[in-house]
Amino acid sequence: MSLSLPSALSLQSLPSVPSLQSLPAVPVLRDGQERGSRDTRVLHAVNGAPLAAVHEAPALVARLTTKAMRQAPRMPQDERLTVLAAAGRLFAEATLGGQTPEEYCLTQALASGVPVAVARRTLGRMSRVCGLLPEIVRRQSPVGAGGTARWVRRGSVLAVVAPSNHPATHAAWLQAVAMGYRVAVRPGARDPFTPLRLVRALLAAGIEPGWIGLLPGAHGAADALTHAADLALVYGSEATVARLRGDDRVLVRGPGRSKVLVDGPLDDATLDHLVTEIAADGGVRCTNATAVLTSGDHRVLAEALAERLARLPVHLITEEAAVLPARSLKDATGLRASLDRAARGAPELTRRHYDKDGTGEGPLPVVDGDAAVLRPAVLCVDRNDHPGLGTELPFPCVWVAPWQPSDGLAPLDDSLALTLLTDNTALVEEALDTPGIRTVLHGRVPGWWTDPYLPHDGYLGQFLKEARGFATS
Repeated sequence: MSLSLPSALSLQSLPSVPSLQSLPAVPVLRDGQERGSRDTRVLHAVNGAPLAAVHEAPALVARLTTKAMRQAPRMPQDERLTVLAAAGRLFAEATLGGQTPEEYCLTQALASGVPVAVARRTLGRMSRVCGLLPEIVRRQSPVGAGGTARWVRRGSVLAVVAPSNHPATHAAWLQAVAMGYRVAVRPGARDPFTPLRLVRALLAAGIEPGWIGLLPGAHGAADALTHAADLALVYGSEATVARLRGDDRVLVRGPGRSKVLVDGPLDDATLDHLVTEIAADGGVRCTNATAVLTSGDHRVLAEALAERLARLPVHLITEEAAVLPARSLKDATGLRASLDRAARGAPELTRRHYDKDGTGEGPLPVVDGDAAVLRPAVLCVDRNDHPGLGTELPFPCVWVAPWQPSDGLAPLDDSLALTLLTDNTALVEEALDTPGIRTVLHGRVPGWWTDPYLPHDGYLGQFLKEARGFATS
């Protein structure tokens, strides 16, 4: 596998750091050019092996890049959409920067700890979404646009502080390009490979070089980029949300805290659906369920979920059969410790299944060097206001609690996605009218998170564009 640079730039021309000499490079990419940086770090795979040399853009470069992007030549919308469709195909099929699609998938999995099948599915998903962008963007326009109003951009340059949890997340900022924004991406620390491949695909498809940039960097550089751009899309933790809340220039996408209500019989079909909602894609999405509430016996439901989730197999992250994420043993141990603190004594029901499965490996089996697989966790609590229900971790981890109709929507609020397995249509309507619930799913809706037209925490166009009055004689 290689992440090759243009012939005009080689690792030999970069600062001499012995541990970096043999590693492929993740460059800074500005105005169509891949560049090295004196600020360079080694990105390690989850098994501890050095994977790439990441060249980081300092804060000054972030500010200069956004300034230059404002002067980039205009691109007509039809041209942009044609380029985006072609870029989606290239992302899925082409060798870009010396890297084949399969090499990208393996590298992305090793760096992020997400099962390799997720990246493989993302290849086709990204291609499909790019081809549908004209309709995706059209559906976000208000009905009045085109008459006495125009639906126009709020700015010219969008900064994206991207996550590393799931490669398909990057489809969001492609919508911004379709809407006429120049976009500068600061990739997540564990996955610079997905945005790098997308930027290379866009350039190969013919986008104006000044319209796109990749600026790996530390937190200070990310903050500089956020402040220098006209608008910013920032993914982060609850601390990030709290720090940026109230800034109308910044759209923050934080923890999802997605939930499921089981208000009916507990059968095999329901349990199968719950396992999918909790653990699909390794349980790393913000739309994976982190809490299940039920009007039935919550202890019975919790035990049934623990038994099923504990069956999920342990594999190397690069094997097609892998369904669970992995991290370095140190990071995985830290995640389990944070779960124990959040539990406040609540029982974790999967652990005893791991202790009796004969392997002796427990919830964090080490499978490859320093890589530990994060096996699922099920916490059973006896009240639906337990603080643990707000805990979201990057692996299949779910809290099960009781719910009664008299509790209303309060325990179900603050949900990126709420699945209602109930015949109570009044409750469904109330959920749709609750601002803190961003997506409502009534019944067992399979694979809903792959629908390209479904808003994710609202339409991105609601943030990037605004209606301006227009009249003519």
